[in-house]
Amino acid sequence: MALRRRPAVRLCARLPDFFLLLLFRGCLIGAVNLKSSNRTPVVQEFESVELSCIITDSQTSDPRIEWKKIQDDQTTYVFFDNRIQGDLAGRAELLGKTSLRIWNVTRKDSALYRCEVVARNDRKEIDEIVIELTVQVKPVPPVCRVPKAVPVGKMATLHCQESEGYPRPHYSWYRNDVPLPTDSRANPRFRNSSFLLNSETGTLVFNAVHKEDSGQYYCIASNDAGSARCEEQEMEVYDLNIGGIIGGILVVLAVLALITVGICCAYRRGYFINNKQNGESYKSPGKSDGVNYIRTDEEGDFRHKSSFVI
Repeated sequence: MALRRRPAVRLCARLPDFFLLLLFRGCLIGAVNLKSSNRTPVVQEFESVELSCIITDSQTSDPRIEWKKIQDDQTTYVFFDNRIQGDLAGRAELLGKTSLRIWNVTRKDSALYRCEVVARNDRKEIDEIVIELTVQVKPVPPVCRVPKAVPVGKMATLHCQESEGYPRPHYSWYRNDVPLPTDSRANPRFRNSSFLLNSETGTLVFNAVHKEDSGQYYCIASNDAGSARCEEQEMEVYDLNIGGIIGGILVVLAVLALITVGICCAYRRGYFINNKQNGESYKSPGKSDGVNYIRTDEEGDFRHKSSFVI
């Protein structure tokens, strides 16, 4: 038998490439082989999708079919022992003989799916194919933060953030319904402005605002699944009133000066000195001189009570 096989092997080895392509199936008779019509399907959330796995060659009439899900370095069964397993139970089915259909897909279904076929009657018994499923999620209205009022010449930052969309959305800003470029210097229309727009983070930064930057602002978050926008918010750019500021400071200083003068006058007039109560007796002298004094009813009138003792 070995002598009979050598000419066939040498024949396949010596044939030109185009003949090898024609006889490839004949040289691999009895080997199970798989293919897919789409190895990278993309579908929007809540729609259905087919994971294509097709047997092209096999001598086994009833091969064993298995589907596995690979996500976050973990492998779990999707179809095993002729039934749907795991989180796809109740919303998936085997389509045809080997393909898999999933209904109502969610963002959690984005993963690698491996189709494995075991054909016991084939010389090459096992073959597999990996399919990468991407579930796109439409963005929700982003959260926008716009300063209400900014003085001329000051820096201003506008923020736009969205966390639901997949793939990660890109951001664009509009002023009075006019789209803003990523760099104001790149468009002559915005030569009087000075800003930079980061479409990845959604931040719009004005290095120094001008009066022309006043207006209604809103942001749009978009990806391949769709887009969403936030409500308009007004940003006002106002001039600083230097004369008014100086005048206000002078008024405050004048008020403080008047208060200080008033306090000094009140102090000089004795409003802040506590008067002694009427009828307060004089203190007795530190050393007795031998004479007793009695105070009469009339204030300041003293009567001699006894004579000096010699």
